[in-house]
Amino acid sequence: MTYTGEVTTGGAPAVRDLGSLSITKVSVGPMDNNAYLLRSGEEQILVDAANDAPTLLGLVGDAGLRTVVTTHRHQDHWVALPEVVKATGASSLAHIEDAEEIPVVTGTLREGALVVVGEHALEVIHLVGHTPGSIALLFQDPRGSAHLFTGDSLFPGGHGRTETLENHNTLMDDLEEKIFGRLPDDTWFYPGHGNDSTLGAERPHLAEWRDRGW
Repeated sequence: MTYTGEVTTGGAPAVRDLGSLSITKVSVGPMDNNAYLLRSGEEQILVDAANDAPTLLGLVGDAGLRTVVTTHRHQDHWVALPEVVKATGASSLAHIEDAEEIPVVTGTLREGALVVVGEHALEVIHLVGHTPGSIALLFQDPRGSAHLFTGDSLFPGGHGRTETLENHNTLMDDLEEKIFGRLPDDTWFYPGHGNDSTLGAERPHLAEWRDRGW
């Protein structure tokens, strides 16, 4: 089946095979959170152990889990984290600015850090505004497009909620410089809730997002 990125809570996961890396997307919990299981070779990592640990552990299966990366400190993105880490022995990583408010963090991340899965490494991009320590993870497919896991810092139609105009402007600055200013239009991004999109589909609306102030 063609990957569309459309999933529903309680429904089947969506699987995207990039050859040397596979991406399994599932929606969990009452806030329709996305969790992403990435596999390369014999290794797997999970982006956001958001909720419903039995579902996430079922996806992990017998292959085991190397790492869980939490994109930011909001609770709906880590409800299942303690149970998943306990069951798998995985390391638990988050940006240093958000780590204190996330349970079971075993290591911290900064801008430019690499998270390894099999033969690949995903680059940490720090995006300040939704929370102080929000991150995106960038996979540069050597045989294709870039793939970006954005948490709540980027959705189709704009960024996630910010509490102040200053935070909004900071996040827009980071998005324009570190994401849209660096990556091409065919970059596919995977948000913390809802459907995926591409940077090309969203790029024409950047000025509109900045002007509206949220």
